[in-house]
Amino acid sequence: MTALPVEDAGVAPETRGGATRQRILDAAERLFSEHGINGVSLRTITAEAGANSAAANYHFGTKKGLLDAVFERYATGMAEERETLLADCHPAPGRPPLLEQIISAFLEPGMRGRHGGATFARLRARMLAESSAQTRELYAIHFNDSSSRFLEALGNALPDLPAHDLHWRFHMLLGAMVYTLANPGRIQILTEDACDPSDPDQALDYLVPMLAQMFCSPPIAHATNPVEMLRTVN
Repeated sequence: MTALPVEDAGVAPETRGGATRQRILDAAERLFSEHGINGVSLRTITAEAGANSAAANYHFGTKKGLLDAVFERYATGMAEERETLLADCHPAPGRPPLLEQIISAFLEPGMRGRHGGATFARLRARMLAESSAQTRELYAIHFNDSSSRFLEALGNALPDLPAHDLHWRFHMLLGAMVYTLANPGRIQILTEDACDPSDPDQALDYLVPMLAQMFCSPPIAHATNPVEMLRTVN
């Protein structure tokens, strides 16, 4: 049996490890988001958390186990809330158009900070950019099923849109969401604070109808000649 870390020894069973584990998770999330998964060591994380290596080993085993735990504590709830909101999407008087409901159901759980806030958003963006086998596996485990159901719902709402166009537009939705969450300061600088993506109401008020218009735009003709491509969209 693994021995308890020093800082958890003598603590009541119901609280043993709770505070230390939480501090390590918070420190790991912050440092992973700032420096990348490979840019920070387990020793650095535990020092930032005011813990020791024995505590990290006891609670997570390895750095991989720690990243899994950091991701899982928010990703599971986010995916579940998305699916709950999706199940409530239906055409009705006084409600937004169905397409906007679906897009909002996908965006809101991650953008309103109920599942991790800005630090977790930056971590998700960095994980997507680094795209290691572990990060791809984590996304697959926690998000593939719900994302597939959203693709199906979008396809049902847009029956005349070819699947290829639907998939690319969903990809653009993901990109808009992640960049809005991960780097809100850029547009604030460029607009002298006229645009504030860190305000979820403001961000969703623009993103949802904008993305709905993107999904509703005519299919792209896949011409091989760039000049022909321009003619088809102008």
